[in-house]
Amino acid sequence: MDILILLALAIAPGAAIGLYIYLKDKHEREPVGLHMRSFFFGILSVFVTILISRAIGVFITINKQSVGEQAVHAFLIVALVEEFSKFIFVRGILYNNPNFNEPFDGIVYSVMVSMGFATFENILYVTDGGISTALMRMFTAVPAHATFAILMGFYLGKAKFERHKSYYAIHALAVATLFHGAYDYCLFISFVPGIVFGAVASLVVGIWLSRKAIKIHQLASPFIHRTLPSDNSDIDQTDQNT
Repeated sequence: MDILILLALAIAPGAAIGLYIYLKDKHEREPVGLHMRSFFFGILSVFVTILISRAIGVFITINKQSVGEQAVHAFLIVALVEEFSKFIFVRGILYNNPNFNEPFDGIVYSVMVSMGFATFENILYVTDGGISTALMRMFTAVPAHATFAILMGFYLGKAKFERHKSYYAIHALAVATLFHGAYDYCLFISFVPGIVFGAVASLVVGIWLSRKAIKIHQLASPFIHRTLPSDNSDIDQTDQNT
């Protein structure tokens, strides 16, 4: 029974965030099967991360008490590798799917891949660390992965639907890596008094930016007029004024 409770606690936050993003996709929701496939890609990205990290570990060792070396660890060995492992599935596969037909879909697919990654990772941590680890990660690590994904997806949406802006795909990977690295770095050097609040600040800023990113891409949908209420007098008046 205990293992079932742990599994439920490990799966719940990723499932809740995935449902939240699904409901936020107000204008043309993606097929449920494609959501599940994206989630599965996220699980596969964990194994990509493990392979790359092990290869890097052969050549690089990190002094855990070194502030400088922990920066390399956080931003390059962990954040860049993990975000790249997710990115290759979103940009390399889902980006070209015909259902990716509005900017918000970049957020949808990025989050679903990230929740697959975070949920599988969560199961590994929680089965080893117990309920306390499950509760802590429910409100920290999993939401953090979601914010990294939303920021990545925001720029992937811009890359696909803004003309001559394909370089935004690089921004997608860079921004996700930057926030992921900042979050992890503050945790990795927790021996510095008070630095853990930097991780909290990074998460709060990430959530704030994610909310803005969601709203911007909701309003940028080419399908928005299909779901407007029948009484469009205020909107029509605005259109006339502009």
